[in-house]
Amino acid sequence: MYSKKVIEQFLNPKNMGKLENANGVGSVGNILCGDQMNLYIKVGKNGVIEDVKFESFGCAAAIATSSIITEMAKGKTLDEALKIDQETVAKELGGLPPIKMHCSNMAAEALKKAIEDYRKKNS
Repeated sequence: MYSKKVIEQFLNPKNMGKLENANGVGSVGNILCGDQMNLYIKVGKNGVIEDVKFESFGCAAAIATSSIITEMAKGKTLDEALKIDQETVAKELGGLPPIKMHCSNMAAEALKKAIEDYRKKNS
């Protein structure tokens, strides 16, 4: 059902926890399945995401997508990071079952909201 990469990201998530010095935060949830995700970004003066962490409460796919999106976003400019969508996340994980695609959408949406939060605070 899950790819090896999904299982690896679930069992050994990267960048998990709250980022205390975050300057952008995105929070999303799915009422139907109960998943919730908080994504924290630290953007440097050059507009590059220097650090990313997440807190995720949900299934294996929710944790795996949260973990992988932190790796995908770190080191990217805000505009580059905004191009990461649910299909990109799912592809990076080697695919997700159709019933779990909402998890990749949550991860992409949390990143988008964190970037919007950063831009709002710094405009």
